[in-house]
Amino acid sequence: PNIPKPIAIVLPESLDQLQKSVACCRENSLGIRVRSGGHSYEGTSSVAGDGTLFVIIDMMNLNNVRVDIKTKTAWVEGGATLGETYYAISQTSDAYGFSAGSCPTVGVGGHISGGGFGLLSRKYGLAADNVVDARLIDANGRLLDRKTMGEDVFWAIRGGGGGLWGIVYAWKIQLLKVPQIVTSFIVSRTGTKSHIAKLVNKWQNVAPNLDDEFYLSCFVGAGLPEAKKIGLSTTFKGLYLGPKVKAISMLKKAFPELGVAEEECREMSWIESVVFFSGLTVGASVSELGNRYMQDKEYFKAKSDFVRSYVPLKGIETALDFLEKEPKGFVILDPYGGIMHNISSDSIAFPHRKGNIFTIQYLIYWKEVDNEKSSDYIDWIRGFYSSMTPFVSRGPRAAYINYMDFDLGVMKLISTNDVVKARVWGEKDSSYAI
Repeated sequence: PNIPKPIAIVLPESLDQLQKSVACCRENSLGIRVRSGGHSYEGTSSVAGDGTLFVIIDMMNLNNVRVDIKTKTAWVEGGATLGETYYAISQTSDAYGFSAGSCPTVGVGGHISGGGFGLLSRKYGLAADNVVDARLIDANGRLLDRKTMGEDVFWAIRGGGGGLWGIVYAWKIQLLKVPQIVTSFIVSRTGTKSHIAKLVNKWQNVAPNLDDEFYLSCFVGAGLPEAKKIGLSTTFKGLYLGPKVKAISMLKKAFPELGVAEEECREMSWIESVVFFSGLTVGASVSELGNRYMQDKEYFKAKSDFVRSYVPLKGIETALDFLEKEPKGFVILDPYGGIMHNISSDSIAFPHRKGNIFTIQYLIYWKEVDNEKSSDYIDWIRGFYSSMTPFVSRGPRAAYINYMDFDLGVMKLISTNDVVKARVWGEKDSSYAI
């Protein structure tokens, strides 16, 4: 395909260079695409589909993380990755962490702008819930903080999506207390389709209702790496903010069908748990969280849903029928509940709070050698997504902005009429449509 290329890629090394880059683009009527970690699911940080002449401003050199343990805060520049942020915090104190995603190469700029769900979110909320200030470069190149940008803009940049309101030069985040010992596990369970369906059904009734300190996600597919063979299986990933004996006791009581054994659980520090769930190679060190580049790159397509009513067995079986036919595809089920139910839906520009039980992320990956089948893979995930319509949120059907999906629609040139269309998402959101 003919993919529009930028006329330049700019890598500012200072705040002054960043401001001047924005001013230069404005003077020359050039569009700007901001790239923090480059993880936009639809590549919006790297391309422009509307024919606009554009420049990529890559933030990778603006990746400093300055931790102030006295105030329990940190200033994180917009080009830092989650891994770099976690590592910097851990080098200052082993008593504090931060609530954000598990993939260490994701950039904080876009991640926090879209909300930022992670393994600590049931305890502490989203990454964006724990932002106390920001430094924003507007279209005129001005540097604004929370006071000068105003509370409405500060509200919008936390959860409203990256690259919309300006360039976030830096976030001021609140550090969060973590225990000296946490418990982590990744366990695979195989069996008949009926058995897998029952495990998933039990998971959706248990995981969102566990104590806030417990995060338990569920992966389902026919080619999950932990199963070590093709065929339907589930993988459960658990993090408990406390000792192993208590974690196992809670699971035995709430989810005995999972049968988690003591030898399947590991006690470790919080920062070691970040590495454990990071996707880095087995035996990776904490320092490797600073590596900005993914080890394996593949093609993929993703979609997402929020679930507000328990999915009946019929719905779970529908999902398993699709997953059984395509080993390259899988779903990730992330539990909500905990503090996510107690934070107001309009506290920041992320409305998915009380009433949301869990999220579904639909994924399919393939390698370059299989790229001639890409249309088949995309048709598969679209069909899967369509089949789940009766079992997920509706009026409107919701999606997570950080799992960007052009199938849901793409905004063209914005007009006053678009404010009316935007009101379906809420009055406060629509006020920013122009």
